[in-house]
Amino acid sequence: MLKNLVKKTEFYVALVILVIALLIHVRSGAFFQTNNILDILNASVVPGLFTVSTFMIILSGGMDISFPAIAALTSYVTVDVLNSINYEGSMVLIFVMAAVLGALCGLVNAFFIASLNLPPLIVTLGTQSVYRGLLQGALNAQQINMLPPAMGKFARASVYTAEDPVTGATSHLPAGFIIFVAVVILAYFILYRTMFGRGVYAIGGDLVSAERAGFNVLAIRYFLYIFSGIVAGITGIVRSSMNQMVHPTNLFGIEMTIIAGVILGGASLVGGKGSLLGALLGMFLLTMVQNSMLLLGIPGYWQTFFVGLVIILGISITSYRNLVAADKAKTLRDKSKEELVNE
Repeated sequence: MLKNLVKKTEFYVALVILVIALLIHVRSGAFFQTNNILDILNASVVPGLFTVSTFMIILSGGMDISFPAIAALTSYVTVDVLNSINYEGSMVLIFVMAAVLGALCGLVNAFFIASLNLPPLIVTLGTQSVYRGLLQGALNAQQINMLPPAMGKFARASVYTAEDPVTGATSHLPAGFIIFVAVVILAYFILYRTMFGRGVYAIGGDLVSAERAGFNVLAIRYFLYIFSGIVAGITGIVRSSMNQMVHPTNLFGIEMTIIAGVILGGASLVGGKGSLLGALLGMFLLTMVQNSMLLLGIPGYWQTFFVGLVIILGISITSYRNLVAADKAKTLRDKSKEELVNE
């Protein structure tokens, strides 16, 4: 069992998390304080939600970099419309409205990628620009500080609160963490307890073989991009509630960090390999490092450097894995041919 464990990427990512945590604690003396742990979990909610849907798409051999723009657009439109009618109802309608708008944006991505078979990176780069253009151009979006009352209550709701005995500072685990856990459980069930999940892995591994095996590739790809849009819409509302404002640009640029976390967790950029746990561990590692850099007073540009380095290393590792796999397959084919000749 231990031998199998040390072969997994998740083991090494978890080990790196532990080592870095210990080093930071030795340096600052504050890492393992309850307040700091809650702050890191708090900071992990939004990137964690994005990581779930992004991992599923990358696993299928796809790519989506438009999700921050979808989150920004859907949260802005939702809050702006509800403010215009003085909405005072529950969070249910707010989440549903944002999810529907996100699904429509995801449907646009799915149409061009799945139906027209266009490159996912190019399509989502284009739709990202379209959604940003709609937000900043057509809608002339400005920061919204007045949110529906339900979003204020949601922001103040806390799963757990801790107080620093020395400074008296309080840290909270927000209600948004429950949304994150729910989405993780749903994604886990889809990927590892259904035939659909096998299909996601199959089309990421070999699209043609997946079609021959009977998987509905078109339906799977449509679902993944629509699901990504739904998660982006919900995440936009969670983020706006936690910040107690809607800002049209504060999520821009987060896509590289999310993709880096997924790669760091062991996912292959060409699809078919990786685990949800690994992706979440990769995201948590990056979030922990970013928060700890702030704790240690390290400039923000080193965070950008670290994320870029992870992407380069991830691509290199993916290429190396593919070369090794191809070499093993060639060796097996040659061995089989030799056995047939000898017979």
